[in-house]
Amino acid sequence: MTTQHSAGDGTKSISRDTRTVGEAAPDDAKPDQTPAAPPDADRTGEDASRQDGLDQVEAAKDGTGPTPAGPAKGGDDKAAREQNSAGEDLTDGASKEGNGKEGNGEEGNGEDGASKDGNATDGTAGSGGRKPDRWAAFGPAPESVPTWYGRLGRRVGRLLIHEWTLAAFGSLALAVLMTWPTLRYPAHTLPQDYWDPSLQAWQMAWSGHALLTDPAQLWHANSFFPERWSFAFSDTLLGYAPAGMIGVGPEAALLRYNIIFVLAHALAAFGAYVLARQFGASRIGSAVAGVTYAYAPWLLAQAGHLHVISNGGIPLALAMLARGHGWSLRHGYRPERRHEGWVYAGWLVAAWQLSLGFGIGLPFAYVLAGIVLVAAVIWFAKRIFWRVRRPFGQRLFVADLIGGLIFAGVGVLLAIPYFTVTQLHPYAERTIADIAVFSPPPSGFVTAPAESRVWGGLHEGARSILPWHPEMTLLPGFALYALAAGGLLLSIWTVRQRLLLLAGVLVTMTLSMGTEFFDGRFTYVPLFEHLPGWSGIRTPGRLMLWATLLLGLLAAGAVSAFAERVREISAERIPSWPSPWLRLATLIPLVLVIAEGTNRTPQPVVPPQPAAMRSVEGPLLVLPSGQNHDQPVMLWSTTRFQDIVNGGSGFVPRQLDDVRRVAMTFPDQTSVDYLRTLGVRNVLVMRDRIAGTPWEVSVDAPVDGLGITREEIDSVVVFRL
Repeated sequence: MTTQHSAGDGTKSISRDTRTVGEAAPDDAKPDQTPAAPPDADRTGEDASRQDGLDQVEAAKDGTGPTPAGPAKGGDDKAAREQNSAGEDLTDGASKEGNGKEGNGEEGNGEDGASKDGNATDGTAGSGGRKPDRWAAFGPAPESVPTWYGRLGRRVGRLLIHEWTLAAFGSLALAVLMTWPTLRYPAHTLPQDYWDPSLQAWQMAWSGHALLTDPAQLWHANSFFPERWSFAFSDTLLGYAPAGMIGVGPEAALLRYNIIFVLAHALAAFGAYVLARQFGASRIGSAVAGVTYAYAPWLLAQAGHLHVISNGGIPLALAMLARGHGWSLRHGYRPERRHEGWVYAGWLVAAWQLSLGFGIGLPFAYVLAGIVLVAAVIWFAKRIFWRVRRPFGQRLFVADLIGGLIFAGVGVLLAIPYFTVTQLHPYAERTIADIAVFSPPPSGFVTAPAESRVWGGLHEGARSILPWHPEMTLLPGFALYALAAGGLLLSIWTVRQRLLLLAGVLVTMTLSMGTEFFDGRFTYVPLFEHLPGWSGIRTPGRLMLWATLLLGLLAAGAVSAFAERVREISAERIPSWPSPWLRLATLIPLVLVIAEGTNRTPQPVVPPQPAAMRSVEGPLLVLPSGQNHDQPVMLWSTTRFQDIVNGGSGFVPRQLDDVRRVAMTFPDQTSVDYLRTLGVRNVLVMRDRIAGTPWEVSVDAPVDGLGITREEIDSVVVFRL
């Protein structure tokens, strides 16, 4: 006899009813001995069974009830038909909901009712010749084959949301914001001043022009005529030569410079971010490292020195080399992550960084040499004395060998012109006395430059006691100091790693002081006297770049540990996500370092190019002449690149000094004869700049008997010799 349960126990009701209809009767039970149930009772049991099945289907739809069981195995066709009649709504409902292997992809749902009686899982007719399920037409569609443009679109989409892509675009957007208003009038203004930036805008323009027209004359620039090797009188920014091939004239040179200026900041932030990530820091910790490296307050004083701002290749090359060698500060050496392609890329980026100038590139070269030496000693020591077999890989060794040779070759080729200049102009070489002039005192590490929006006005008194504050205000940021100090106590780095980072900070800050730390006898002077090329570094304070990078890594360790703790707290919450306040708390360090890096850098308008510079042939001399006067003249020459006697650099050649001294009486016979001896054909006197100079009177003096002619072109007086 079928036992009826309540409607809420749908599973038991269906199961008992299924046994009664589908299974064979026991041996001691005869079909004719089964008592006949009253008609009403049979109807009641059938209705209850049907109601239980409907309740179960509704529960399955809502996801709250058990999966209904189907008909049992065996039984004749009649029993199967009776079972189908009793549970038709249930099986139809299960089919409608898509349960089973082909309905929702979850194995086991509805499988008993769809397959155990011989029916196929897709709803086709099974044993007994039953009518096919009418829902079979709604089976799953065949899997579509993606087209080539579909695959390309997915790949592009994955690329656009990749971490490195987002980091690159974020760095670029932040660079535009943090350097604003550099790009407001990029064809007419320059950041900080128009002296050194004019020189560097000319350098990029000249390198591109020379490589396109006559590469053999690259180092013999059109300025400082008739000097040779004049392009090596200062850092060249040669790595930006491809940009110099685009556009002609001063406006193009200014636009190019300002774009590169913004991109240099973006690359610095991105490179430091990538390095911190490779070392094992979290995303927010790496962002702090990137921002502090690119926008430390002391760097605002270097806004007029693009070769100092262009330092992003340093952390980027280190990150690539570490990735290629499978090494991480947090996880150590992992041979399975080695990849020689990243090694090649790292050495090439390092070589490109070196090509931007030795002022920043030379210390980088010695750091790389030190890293290679220490790594080789440790590897051989563990291999020989401790018998530790760590695979290095032949291809990786070849990559390091070839990459290192490329880097060294670029360094040697770039150094040859500078050594030649030193031989031709021995007075250009720096002395310890020159270094002492630019060596900052300890107070410089807590003093911000005037360009700092947050601290500039507050530190005006502290700057006034510094002998040369543009190179002695070396504050990396008080927020960075605090985060780095916190990184000594709580960090993802080990205690030994923290102490090594701290030691690096102290060493680089000591070297940044030049001769101020015990006269540099045990720090800077030995490097100056014994390391090739080190004597060419005029300002030791720029070594603060390395202290800033190491402080940023310490800060990244602290912020990463804080972010991990936030994730742990959020995992303990129900539901497991951090509250908005916890999310905002992880952003506080980043907001603080960004705020300290905001600037109030002036954006002066560059003097426009005189019309005479577009028409007068060279060699020519523009008067008045001086370091600050000549750098804009170099920029004006980017239209025709005619030879000009004028020039500005880190030192003044004696011949140019003689020209300036003799030309004070121009036009007279002595100056005219001297300029003719040098090969000068034209002299341009700028009327709007000669107030208070001897030319204010002599520019209109008679030239009869001198064999020269005078012509007025706008506000410029042209003397043709």
